Amino acid sequence: MRDKTQTNSAAPGDRLIRAGAIVFFIGALATLVTVAPLFLDATPFPTYMFGLSMFMGVGFLIAGAGVLQSVAAGRRQARGER
Repeated sequence: MRDKTQTNSAAPGDRLIRAGAIVFFIGALATLVTVAPLFLDATPFPTYMFGLSMFMGVGFLIAGAGVLQSVAAGRRQARGER
């Protein structure tokens, strides 16, 4: 028997996972840009710029929330609830 879920349908939590991945990669890029002057003997960025690196952690938390939402929906579906 085929699964009734279509391959292109969005499961619960998919948007959070995608948004978390985007925020994480923005934070990773900000980290590389912020840390690069320290290795290149250039003038470092102001301290508040290091706050942009926190986007990595925020993105990780957003994606984790999406995974937990997806797991919860899968459990509800396995129990037969809606």
